[in-house]
Amino acid sequence: MGKPTVAIIGASADRQKYGNKSVRAHLKQGYDVYPVHPTESSIEGLTAYPSLEEVPSKQLDRISVYVPPEVGIQLLEQIRNRGANEVWFNPGSESPDLLARAKELGLNVIQACSIIAIGESPSDHPE
Repeated sequence: MGKPTVAIIGASADRQKYGNKSVRAHLKQGYDVYPVHPTESSIEGLTAYPSLEEVPSKQLDRISVYVPPEVGIQLLEQIRNRGANEVWFNPGSESPDLLARAKELGLNVIQACSIIAIGESPSDHPE
């Protein structure tokens, strides 16, 4: 079996932001990481993709979301279309409307910090 795969929506080149800490934490834990950011071309040495649709991995084990709910709710159908096993809505990325719509679309929604869930801590990844 290959490495687990994760797309990180809201990945950031700013090492203080959780969207960057998540990229580094998942890399450390052996994931193939696909950062998604509309304007960055590279994050932590990885190619960044402008949208989830452009991520080349055939199967994503998880999608981790670090964008505000008003942005995330617009991405739910793209997220569904990728068929990831798990969709993580990190603290601050969820809202009641977003979660209700995600459940309507049949997504396996997990509301938690995906960094902690893989055995890392955001504080393990300072600047």
